[in-house]
Amino acid sequence: MIISSPRPRCWARAPRLAAALLLVATTLCTASEAAQPPTPRWYRGNLHTHSLWSDGDDFPEMIVDWYKNHGYDFLAISDHNILQAGVKWTPLQTNAASTSALEKYLARFGSGWVQQRSRRGRLETRLKTLAEYRGLFEVPGRFLLIPSEEITDQSSNAPVHLNATNLKTLIPPQRGTDVLEILQRNVNAVLDQRQRTGVPMFPHVNHPNFGWAITAEELTLVEGERFFEVYNGHPEVHNAGDAARAGTDRMWDIILALRLGTLGAPAMMGLAVDDSHHYHVYRGDKSNPGRGWVMVRANALTPAALIAALEAGEFYASTGVRLTEVRREATRYHVEIEEEPGVTYTVRFIGTRKGFDPRSEPVRSTKGEVLRVTRRYSPDIGVVLAEQTGPSATYTLQGDELYVRAKVFSSKPKAGATTKNEVEMAWTQPLTARAR
Repeated sequence: MIISSPRPRCWARAPRLAAALLLVATTLCTASEAAQPPTPRWYRGNLHTHSLWSDGDDFPEMIVDWYKNHGYDFLAISDHNILQAGVKWTPLQTNAASTSALEKYLARFGSGWVQQRSRRGRLETRLKTLAEYRGLFEVPGRFLLIPSEEITDQSSNAPVHLNATNLKTLIPPQRGTDVLEILQRNVNAVLDQRQRTGVPMFPHVNHPNFGWAITAEELTLVEGERFFEVYNGHPEVHNAGDAARAGTDRMWDIILALRLGTLGAPAMMGLAVDDSHHYHVYRGDKSNPGRGWVMVRANALTPAALIAALEAGEFYASTGVRLTEVRREATRYHVEIEEEPGVTYTVRFIGTRKGFDPRSEPVRSTKGEVLRVTRRYSPDIGVVLAEQTGPSATYTLQGDELYVRAKVFSSKPKAGATTKNEVEMAWTQPLTARAR
């Protein structure tokens, strides 16, 4: 026989107690989740872009539209010695490309957005400022525009260019008596603005082989500079160098060896950029978008988070190869590649060991004259420490490496290649003895 006891009065309140407990638990869980830092993810972006605000051949809105529709998460339009602010009118009746640009601009954004006037018998169009058009494109967490400038300076016949990302105010070229002084003064101007405003921003040295302007030795000695373009998509910047001049990959190893091995200075990191100017005709001899970019592993899609990740080396440069993982650990360097069907991959771990031979000699012309180019250094610098094939690769450090970096080659031809037999590649950032 089952004997039932009277139901306690508190039972009547059980549903309300359960609901209250559930609310408390949910609140605590939400608070706990909020306290956890966001999980970093990869963001794709281009840091070097030109528009009609300087020497590009399209309107900034059209350019931003292209990048956003092609899977980019952030973009910096970096016109020469100008920020996209103030009033600027441009004539667009001088050539077929200009006429095409205006027609496409009107078709995409409409006559209500496009502002035109007739002045001295020719049609002009007002260029929209970043403040005006960014609202058309930016979506928090999905797409970001970053103000930028290409500080365009010169030493004699050498073009000395430096990008400044996330600027607050325009920085005019700082001038100087030689390439190194010009670089240093322009870098200082960016870092001074950062310190003065408290806004995160950074400089990076553009295309050192454009006009054969900047040597590895000069880049080595610039204080406060952490970035340069190991790949630039413009067809006239000589990424690969020539018989007398080092390519940017070789320059990178010289800079790292000298900075880390002799000067005790921070490592230099390598960016890939478009340096795009041409948006209507796509050919190898044009400077088109989509050739080089950075993939940044950041906690959020904000200028502060992106810059913090870049400065921590949490990014890789690419011309097509995508990586799913890069781990720079105390004793291992590990890379994982996002495979494409029918494509093969080779990973080279490149570095320089402690106690390397630092000797070098000048490069001379056929007449015996010393050329103002990067000197020739020992093969101790930039050694292939290991080479592996497949979608993942791991290098175990021996303990005597000043630095190790990885370069990934694919068998896939590079779309829009500017040089013969170019394939898609990626470059990861150096793991240094100091960081271990």
